[in-house]
Amino acid sequence: MTTQTLAPPPSAPATAGAPTAPTSEELRALARRHGLTVSGARPSLLAYVRQLWSRRDFITAFATAKLTAQYSQAKLGQIWQVMTPLLNAAVYYVIFGVLMDVKKGIADYVPFLLTGVFAWTFTSQTIMTGTRAISGNLGLVRALHFPRASLPIALAIQQLQQLLFSLGALVAILVCFGEFPRPSWLLAIPALLLQTLFSTGLALVMARLAAKTPDIAQLMPFILRTWMYASGVMWSIAHLTQGRDLPHAAIVALQANPAAVYIDLLRYALVESFHGSQLPPHVWALAAGWAVLTFAGGFIYFWKAEETYGRG
Repeated sequence: MTTQTLAPPPSAPATAGAPTAPTSEELRALARRHGLTVSGARPSLLAYVRQLWSRRDFITAFATAKLTAQYSQAKLGQIWQVMTPLLNAAVYYVIFGVLMDVKKGIADYVPFLLTGVFAWTFTSQTIMTGTRAISGNLGLVRALHFPRASLPIALAIQQLQQLLFSLGALVAILVCFGEFPRPSWLLAIPALLLQTLFSTGLALVMARLAAKTPDIAQLMPFILRTWMYASGVMWSIAHLTQGRDLPHAAIVALQANPAAVYIDLLRYALVESFHGSQLPPHVWALAAGWAVLTFAGGFIYFWKAEETYGRG
């Protein structure tokens, strides 16, 4: 028996005049002609800055609302804004000032310690709130279209508002310990502005990292605690390094530590016994450099992932 192989039937000829699917290039040209853009696409850096500026009222209102709601369930309310750093300072004074006697050789240790605690609390809380800026507001991110940098910037403004509120208590305490207002107190203004830029830049970096890896928020308290011990919150770095056989690189790293730089500048402005000789070389250049580089780098780093926030 002869086996025959059946050939496949010939394909039907294309119907004359049938429309063909447009190519991707044709679709892109059509979208450009009608002013359409990709939904959620990252704008240019300049356009992104303009969008942020146009939403400045939302950013400040969001920060104020967060600050008001932060202690709304507590019976003491906004008093906790002042009580929290004061209680921390009291614990540090007992442990480090009394038990470990690190106050030896430091004039006006209580103003020295309080100024360091208030300054450090501002930076650490700004970074911590930055880690939750996206992951803690996913409903808002997914529901509305707005520049996502609004969230970490608003939370940084919230921490600045809280610091300014707490500074009133700090000033009152400093006066009680003999630190009266003088012209050098005006230096606290540029010092705090530079510290705000630096802290906001780090908050933007942490917001992007934590949006992709939420576990980072669990590690941050340990990282911040280690950083605090290296920043001279409870002791003087100048006294710590004096007379010790430490590598020069370690001394430079401790002096150039940005948190320590901003703390020392605030002490130099507010505490009369804290002299310029205790500041690291070129301290204002260091402070400005850290602030500009960290804020600009953090902003660009956050902007580059603008399309990914709230997805997945």
